Amino acid sequence: DVFEQPQHVGHKKIEFHISTDIPAVLQMNSEKEEKNGKRSFFKYLSATTEEINNTGFGRIFPAPSSNDKMETEEEDDEIPSEFISRKDLEKNRLSREEMEKFSVFKNYEPGDPNCRIYVKNLAKQVQEKDLKFIFGRYVDFQSEVERNMFDIRLMKEGRMKGQAFIGLPNEKTAAKALKEANGYVLFEKPMVVQFARSARPKQDANEGKRKK
Repeated sequence: DVFEQPQHVGHKKIEFHISTDIPAVLQMNSEKEEKNGKRSFFKYLSATTEEINNTGFGRIFPAPSSNDKMETEEEDDEIPSEFISRKDLEKNRLSREEMEKFSVFKNYEPGDPNCRIYVKNLAKQVQEKDLKFIFGRYVDFQSEVERNMFDIRLMKEGRMKGQAFIGLPNEKTAAKALKEANGYVLFEKPMVVQFARSARPKQDANEGKRKK
């Protein structure tokens, strides 16, 4: 009996009846943790997805179209309030048909391109600040070189009265100014804009004026 009893007890101990309840509890806990983990993960994914949709990957999506770029350039062009806007310049400029009705545009020739332009048919009320308001839009005043090149000489007396010479940074800028400002009505008189004849070089022209 002494030797047989441990064998029966041993068989009972080998059986894992008690251990079956423990994995059930652990399994329930693990399932809860897994569910909670999945919920947290899905919450993270949904939050991340929402954040991506709102921010557009650092706000670089969608890419701006060419039309948006053109609108931005036009807006940037109108930012400096101290100069005339492109819209106002076009709005108050005569058309080719309208120019033909004015004798001042008869036999009009722009002249040879250079960095200085000649403006005539100016009203007596015109001042240098008015010309700067128009032609200053073609100058980058952050550049010291362009600031120095920009020069306005308005004639108020004698035979040259109502005329002006304006120095611009380069021929390309002067050509653009001539194209856009020619025929602009300033104080009810259309400006006649041409390339200045004796504009090259600028230093020699200034020295000649000083000698006079």
